Amino acid sequence: MKTLIDYGIDVAGKHGVEVKTTCPQCSSSRKKKNYPCLNVNTEKGVWNCWHCGWSGTLQGGEWQKPEIRKVYSKPVFAPVEKPSEGLGAWFAKRGISAEVLQRNRISSGEAYFPQVEEERNCIMFPYYRGAEVVNVKYRTKDKLFRMSAGAERILYGVNDISTEALVWVEGEIDKLSVEMAGSMSCVSVPDGAPAPDSKSYSNKFDFLNEKILADVKYHIIAVDNDAPGVRLQEELVRRLGREKCLVVVWPEDCKDANEVLMTHGAEVLGDCIANARRLPIEGTYQVEDFRATLRDRFQYGAPKGTSSGWKGLDPFYNVMTGEWTLVTGIPGSGKSEWLDALTVNLARDHGWTFGIFSPENQPLEYHVDKIAEKFVGKSVEKGAADRMTDAEHEDAMDWVNDHYTFILPELPTVDGLLETAQALVLSRGIRGLVIDPWNEIDHSRAAAISETEHISQCLSKIRQFARNNGMHVWVVAHPRIMRKEEGKYPVPTPYDVAGSAHWRNKADNCITVHWDQVKGGETVQIHIQKVRKKQNGRIGLVELNYDKATGQYSSEPNYYPKIVDRKTREAA
Repeated sequence: MKTLIDYGIDVAGKHGVEVKTTCPQCSSSRKKKNYPCLNVNTEKGVWNCWHCGWSGTLQGGEWQKPEIRKVYSKPVFAPVEKPSEGLGAWFAKRGISAEVLQRNRISSGEAYFPQVEEERNCIMFPYYRGAEVVNVKYRTKDKLFRMSAGAERILYGVNDISTEALVWVEGEIDKLSVEMAGSMSCVSVPDGAPAPDSKSYSNKFDFLNEKILADVKYHIIAVDNDAPGVRLQEELVRRLGREKCLVVVWPEDCKDANEVLMTHGAEVLGDCIANARRLPIEGTYQVEDFRATLRDRFQYGAPKGTSSGWKGLDPFYNVMTGEWTLVTGIPGSGKSEWLDALTVNLARDHGWTFGIFSPENQPLEYHVDKIAEKFVGKSVEKGAADRMTDAEHEDAMDWVNDHYTFILPELPTVDGLLETAQALVLSRGIRGLVIDPWNEIDHSRAAAISETEHISQCLSKIRQFARNNGMHVWVVAHPRIMRKEEGKYPVPTPYDVAGSAHWRNKADNCITVHWDQVKGGETVQIHIQKVRKKQNGRIGLVELNYDKATGQYSSEPNYYPKIVDRKTREAA
């Protein structure tokens, strides 16, 4: 296995587990050439540069190349010495003092709001990093919001972060309310909480790149007590780490920090934050920990997985986060092709992002072309009857870039792949991980451990990883050598997968992709052979139509998803 020196990383004799040093990728080209922007965990062999984004592990190799840093515009903002009387009176009704307004340099003025296509009087919340105003949030009294165009979206209150503990809220007024209760170390996310049905929310967390966040010991999540707030809380806990997070419970008559301040006062608000409860110890649970969830299940039914995108398949198989699926089939049956199409459906319809380990689909340009064809519904091949246009090709490349990260370590191991995927959960918010195929992973093991024991341990790690990170993992594994029956291969079962019966026992879902190699044709069989949770499907067989030119599948004759251009999608 390579060492840090092989990647040009010099810890310069520093001792300890967590050390900082210069980055071999970007430090030489920066003004502050000696600034230690590369964080290195010498114990795990993991590194990450907070400046250029270069990251990797000794086990998995580089997983993210240096990025070209975005160029942001800087807003024009003139801070006032003292807020106006009208502004002070408006905030006083919400329990916020003039001193807190002045410290945070909040002022009022006019700004253009595209929602109503006119200028309006508004409150201006400057977003500072150090002494520099990086962005400005504009808010009217009737709750129109906008931020400075082209400016960087950072956390509101970055300068107040303490590494001992940090309170997270979802609005600037909530951050000021927490300050009134005596807690200065508090930040607000720049865009608030997502709508419950928003699809592309998981890729809007660039603000987590603030390097000081890596040193925070405890994160106190104090977001709104409503459906968007619950979703924001889940995503923050997932990315920041469950073991480092505490959750605030608001009084029943309040949904956020400012309501508590106005209704009960600063002391009660401070008590709510001080009494933030830890999430349950891993592996131990009490009914009280999920009583609200039980009520929802009783009233609305158990939650179901996400639609596969094929109406004919949905009664049999839906994709549930926190689970993993075994995909098998004889060589040439189209396992990888079908799995690529499934990820395209999830990304297009539900905004999922993915980490993809698929070394057999190389070069990467070939793999991206296949995904692009499934997305657009047209071929990339020169001379094809229905070839995508230059604009469609550019749009497809942008879309694939937004939703897929390809993982190609030099020596792939289960631990290394999961470690890389864990980093992608934080940086890109991936919801799915594809391991395709199993036999391309290095399975070196101690002589005392049998193949069955090794597979059992690996599958347990994969299952725990999926549960801990609220994501779905697909593992493609080939069956052992099979004999033909009457001139064709039988449909493999999970028990036919090489190595161990644990493939059937430990999987949440088992799917066999089968194509009749004697009969041929454009019909592919999807055999659903195990579904752990009844609300997510049942055992059965579904036939999908396959379009060889585009790689798309459909469960209805001559039907393929209609793709719209990027601007139309974003507007929707």
